[in-house]
Amino acid sequence: MSGENPASRIRRATRRTESRGPAARRRGRTDAEHRPARLDVAVVDALGRPIQVPGLARWLAAVAPLRAPATVNVAIVSDLRVKTLNRSYRGKPRVTDVLSFPAYQPSTVRKLLTKKVLQGGAAPIVLGDIVIASGQARRQAGQVGHSLGTELRVLALHGLLHLIGYDHDVDGGAMAALERALRRKGRLREGLIERAGVRPAGKHR
Repeated sequence: MSGENPASRIRRATRRTESRGPAARRRGRTDAEHRPARLDVAVVDALGRPIQVPGLARWLAAVAPLRAPATVNVAIVSDLRVKTLNRSYRGKPRVTDVLSFPAYQPSTVRKLLTKKVLQGGAAPIVLGDIVIASGQARRQAGQVGHSLGTELRVLALHGLLHLIGYDHDVDGGAMAALERALRRKGRLREGLIERAGVRPAGKHR
């Protein structure tokens, strides 16, 4: 991927928070959230400021199919912001529910995530950014009859799989199968790919 990641402003804004490490970001959380996880998740707004979405970071870290430590930003932003990104980087002038902006190409990130050296205390891999449209997420939650919190989990999981190299448009069902297994692990009723009538989430490489 060439050029600056379109969500790099989010990453720059969270860099100061990230430099303090996981312990600082977890300050004020419950004891249950102090358990170490392979994936460190920062949930932020459009300016990279931390926001409270109960349980989302912990849940995504728990279901993430990773073999090496990594970090990811989940930005929950306005529908207008997502529409702008979707138009600029995918050529689609409409709001979508979730966009993924990987920091690496699929083949590269898979190699990085399977290197045994990363399990021995090396710095976590920065996977990239997941950007979720708050209004669209709320509408979809109402349509399928579950909470906004559940919908955010559905979207974040889908976005994460794109970040680690999966693409349901070309992988012959591999992403769909993994998403199905992980949403069962995380006690989600359905995944985004399975949902009838909902356009698959976008990805920019």
